[in-house]
Amino acid sequence: MKNIFLSILIITFVSCKAQTYPLRTFTELPENSYLKDTNNELPAYEGVWKGQWNNKIIYVTINKVTNKFNETFKNYSDRLIARFKVTDLNGLILFDNTNLSDYEVKIEGIKFKKSDDKYTLVYVDRDLCMRSGTILINFTDTTKTKLQWKYWQDENWVDKDCFYHGWAQDQRPQPLPNDIILIKQ
Repeated sequence: MKNIFLSILIITFVSCKAQTYPLRTFTELPENSYLKDTNNELPAYEGVWKGQWNNKIIYVTINKVTNKFNETFKNYSDRLIARFKVTDLNGLILFDNTNLSDYEVKIEGIKFKKSDDKYTLVYVDRDLCMRSGTILINFTDTTKTKLQWKYWQDENWVDKDCFYHGWAQDQRPQPLPNDIILIKQ
């Protein structure tokens, strides 16, 4: 009887353990599952990337985080997170969130797209009245030193409490480039 109880306990423990899936799994996953970077694809994106647009220079620092919980889907995944600093051509800092913790970052990866090799990130900036959007990144060369960055800003509804309420669209802060090639530093 003791052995049967022990066997049932072990089987229950093993069956309750979260299942691990490769990062490029495109089906619905059960709660507490883990999308793991089993092919070690994410480290190639890690590092500091630099680009220039509209008389501004952007430095994007990308890091991989592992086993991060997703509140929406109730699962875990390996993903990329990013911090950025934007300066003008004279070095004056316009935006800088490089000191934020991993839990406060404004850019967080979601997944690879099924149709191509592009990786999807989301941007949400509480400091700019909840400005948000989607970013797609992918390598443009085989050495993985050039990164195509495409950003689509969500419709940014500006309420009366926002510091730039009433400003014309072209006067509002533009922290991220829409389309740029970033070079690995």
